Amino acid sequence: MMRIEAQFVASAASLDQCPQWDRIEVAIAGRSNVGKSSLINALTGVKGLARTSKTPGRTRALNFFALGDDLALVDLPGYGYAKMSHTEAARIAPMMSQYLERRSNLAAVLILIDARRGPEQEELSLAGMIRSRGLELIVAATKSDKLKNSERAAAAKSFRTIGVEPIWCSATEGAGIEELLRRLLRLPRGLTESGTAQPHRAATAPR
Repeated sequence: MMRIEAQFVASAASLDQCPQWDRIEVAIAGRSNVGKSSLINALTGVKGLARTSKTPGRTRALNFFALGDDLALVDLPGYGYAKMSHTEAARIAPMMSQYLERRSNLAAVLILIDARRGPEQEELSLAGMIRSRGLELIVAATKSDKLKNSERAAAAKSFRTIGVEPIWCSATEGAGIEELLRRLLRLPRGLTESGTAQPHRAATAPR
């Protein structure tokens, strides 16, 4: 599998704390416990680069990872974690919204969805916002190794609602990881003259 240099750079609790650089950014979004940290470690080939935990909802800030010379991954706090306090949720939700709606470096959003669960309203709403901003939408079906063969057809059908062909991934077995990494590395580089990431047109799933 191909390897690319990666390192943790910073955590930010607000938009003005985000790194000031020329890298394009790919935000990684998904429910708590969907496997975001494990996927980052698998993509970069650096064990422990993103901290994994058996306790969902541990990521409470925007975590920035430099990847290669001009790309960055941004691990967003997970959503859908019922045990998070109202105070913490009230702080995190606006931080994520401001980043997704206003961050000029943001070029794409990678939504991680448990292959066994499929897209739900939160993922569909997020996908709509991503499209409205003209960002690239990438979908990864995580934990695909947990699917039984008899469940795969129904799982594939459920993902049609999000309108993007998912990349079926398993961080533990390595399935789909190289395909996903190559997809990220194919994103157009650089910012426009206005300082925003180059616009993208998301591919839609075949019907």
